[in-house]
Amino acid sequence: MVEKARKVVGNLPMELTSFVGRRREQSEVKRLLSVTRLVTLTGIGGVGKTRLALRAAAAAQRAFSDAVWLVELGEVRDASLLAETIAVALRVRNHTNRPIYEVLAEHLTSRQLLLVLDNCEHILSAVAELSEALLRTCPELRILTTSREPLNIGGESIMRVPPLETPDLARPQATQGQHGYDAVTLFAERARSNLPEFELTDENRMTVAQICHRLDGLPLPIELAAARLRAMSTSQILDHLTDRYELLTSGHRGAPSRQQTLRLSVDWSYDLCTPQEQSLWARLSVFAGGVEFDAIAGVCVDEWTDQKLLDVVGSLVDKSILIREEPGPVVRYRLLETLREYGLEKLGSSGDYPTLRRRHKDWFGRLAALGAEGWVTSQHGEWMSRLDREQPNLRDAMEFCLTEPGEGRAGLLIATTLYPFWLTRGLFGEGRRWLDRALQVQNESTGDRAQALFIDSVLAGLQGDTLSATALIDEAVAIGDRSTDGAVQPFAEYAIGFHMLYQGEPSRAVTHLGNALALFRDQGNTFMQLGSVQGLGLANMILSDMEQAVSRFYQALELSKPCGPSVLQSYPLWALGISLWRQGDPGEAVRSLERGLRLTRQVDDPLATAWCLQVLAWIAADQHHEKRAATLLGAADALWQQMGGENVTFSDMQVFQDVCERQARSALGTKGFEAASVRGKEMDRDAAVAFALDELPTSKRTHGGELTELTKREKEVATLVSQGLTNKVIAERLVISQRTAQGHVENILMKLGFTSRTQIATWFVEQR
Repeated sequence: MVEKARKVVGNLPMELTSFVGRRREQSEVKRLLSVTRLVTLTGIGGVGKTRLALRAAAAAQRAFSDAVWLVELGEVRDASLLAETIAVALRVRNHTNRPIYEVLAEHLTSRQLLLVLDNCEHILSAVAELSEALLRTCPELRILTTSREPLNIGGESIMRVPPLETPDLARPQATQGQHGYDAVTLFAERARSNLPEFELTDENRMTVAQICHRLDGLPLPIELAAARLRAMSTSQILDHLTDRYELLTSGHRGAPSRQQTLRLSVDWSYDLCTPQEQSLWARLSVFAGGVEFDAIAGVCVDEWTDQKLLDVVGSLVDKSILIREEPGPVVRYRLLETLREYGLEKLGSSGDYPTLRRRHKDWFGRLAALGAEGWVTSQHGEWMSRLDREQPNLRDAMEFCLTEPGEGRAGLLIATTLYPFWLTRGLFGEGRRWLDRALQVQNESTGDRAQALFIDSVLAGLQGDTLSATALIDEAVAIGDRSTDGAVQPFAEYAIGFHMLYQGEPSRAVTHLGNALALFRDQGNTFMQLGSVQGLGLANMILSDMEQAVSRFYQALELSKPCGPSVLQSYPLWALGISLWRQGDPGEAVRSLERGLRLTRQVDDPLATAWCLQVLAWIAADQHHEKRAATLLGAADALWQQMGGENVTFSDMQVFQDVCERQARSALGTKGFEAASVRGKEMDRDAAVAFALDELPTSKRTHGGELTELTKREKEVATLVSQGLTNKVIAERLVISQRTAQGHVENILMKLGFTSRTQIATWFVEQR
C-alpha cells in the first residue's frame, strides 16, 4: 500500500541573505518554464545556479497547484539512490515491495508540480535517465535542474548562468556608477553582513571593483572575500588575491562542503572531468584572455585528431569549464581566471609547464609574423581583428621571452614584427615598452637590434620624445654601419626621415624617405612603402608644395587599395584633408576628413580618429565655429591621452593648433572654452565621431537638449549632481531613499546619453 503525501506548499527554503541582480536571467527561466518541461541551468561552480533556480522557482509557485519541491543532490554519491532521494524530498513513502521508481511515478502522474533537482553533475546519467522517464509518464510535471553540464536529453532547454557583471577597469568612469554592477552590489551587501559599518565610498570603490574583477564576477568567491572583512581591509584582500585559493577559505557552515572554500568548489569540477579533460584544462591555462581552436591544436596536443580535440573541447564547454564566446566570425574559448590559476597549478605539478610555454611562444610568434606579411592584403581586416583578439596571448609570449634565459632574441623579433599593429592601433606607449625591454635583454649588436632600435625611435617620435628618438637612432646607425644585414638600411632611412619630420627639417626628410621608398620597393615591403609615401607627402605639405603633397597622398591611397576599407586608407585621407584646406578648398577638405572618420569607425582606428577630429577643429575655428572647434579639440585630446601620444606630432603643424585654440578661447571666453572642451573630452570615441559628422544617434540625441527634457525631480537631482554631491547626500537633501536617488541619476544619464556624473555637471553648466 502506498501512503501519499499530503498536499502542502512545497519545501523551498527561506532566503537568509539578499538576492542580488539576475533580473534578465530570472525572466528567461520563467519564459523557458512556460514553453518547455525541462530546463537546466548550467555554469561553473560558484556562479550562483542554485540561488537563481530557487528564486525562479519561488516566483513560479503560483503556476503549480501541487507546489514546488527542491531535491538537493550534492551529497548523493550513489546514483542508485536517486529515486529514493527524490521520494524522500517529496514525502512519498513506499510501504510495499514495488520499485521506488514506480511509486514515485505514480505519485507524480496526476500532479501539477515543479521539481527542482539541484547539483546534478556528479550523477548526471542517472538524473538524465530518471528525468526523461518521469517526463514521459507525468504530463503535468516540469523539472528545473542545476548542473555544471547539461543532461543532454530530448526536450531539454539549456540556460548558461554567466558570472555577475563587473566594472570595466579599462574605463575609469565605469567604476563611478558601480551600484549598477551586480558583482559590486553583492560584495557591498555581503560586506555589510560581516561588517555593518561598511560603505562603498570614493576611497574604496576602485579596490572593490578590482576585487570583483579578479574574482571573475563569481558570487561564491565574492562572498568568501567579503567575509574576510572581519579581519582585513579591502586593500589587504586585493593584495592577498594573488593566492585566492588560500585566502578564500571561510564559507558558511551551512553551505555544502564543496562550497565552503573556493578550492573545494573547483576540486569538485576537476574531479568530474575525465583524464583527457583534466589534461586539456591544465594545458589550456597557458593561454591568456581566450583562444581559438587553431591555437589549441597547435600548442596543446600532437597526437589527437582535430575531431577528438573538438570533442574534448566541447565536453569542457558542456561542463562549464570553458566559456564559449563568439566575438566575430570565429569562436573563442576562455577559462575564467579562477579556473586558469587552478589549471596552471596542475600544469606545474605535471612538469609540462616549460614545454607548453615555449610552444605557446613559438605559435604566437609565427602568428605575429604571418600578420605582418598579410597587413597590406585583402586579409588586412582579418589580421587586425585577430591580433586585437590575441593581444593577451602576444603579451604573455613576450613576457615569457623577456624573463626566460635564452629567449631574448625571440622576444625582440615578436616586438619588432608587431610594429604595424602598434602603429595603426595607436599603441605607441605599449610598443615602446616592449621594444625597450627587449632591447635591454637582447643587447648584442646585430641587425635585428638595429632594426628594433629604428622602429622604437619612430614610436618615440610619435610621442614627442625627441631625446629618446635621437639616442635610439644614434645607436642604431652605429650598429648599421658595421652590419652586413641588407634589411637594416631601408629602416635606417625610414626612421631618420621621420625623425627629421619630427625635428622640423622637412627637406632632409624628403631625401631620407625617398631613399627608404626605393629600398622598400626593391624588397617588396608594401607596408613600409606606404609609410614612406605618407611621410614624403607630409614633408611636401610642410614645405608648402601642396601639389606634390596631394599627389603623394593619392599614391598612398592607391597602395592601400588591396586592403579594401582599412586603417591604411584613413591616414592619407587625414593628410589629404589638411593639404586641401591649405590649398583653399575647405569644403573638399572636410569631405576627405569625414570620409576618413567614417572609415575609422568602420575599422576601429583611434589614431586616425584623433587626427581627423583635430583637423576638423582647425577648420571649424577658421570658419568661426568656435564652440564646435573647442569640443572637437577636447575629443581629440582625450584620444591622444588614451594612446599616450602628443596632440601635435609634427612641430610644423603646431601653429594650426595654437591658432585654433587661441581663436576659440577669445570667442568663447575661458569658461566657455573649458566647458566645450570638457564636453568633448567626456565623449567616447563613437560619440565624438557622431558629433563631428553631425549625426545624432538616438542614444546621444539629447546631449545638447534643453533642461525641460528632464522631469522636475530629475532637474533637482541634476542640480545637486552638478554641485558634486553623492547619492547619499542627495537622498538626504530631497528626503528620498538612496536607491531612489540612484535611480534618478541613472535615468538622467540614460536620457542625456552620458556615462558619468561629470558629464551631467558639465551639461548643467552649459544649460545655465
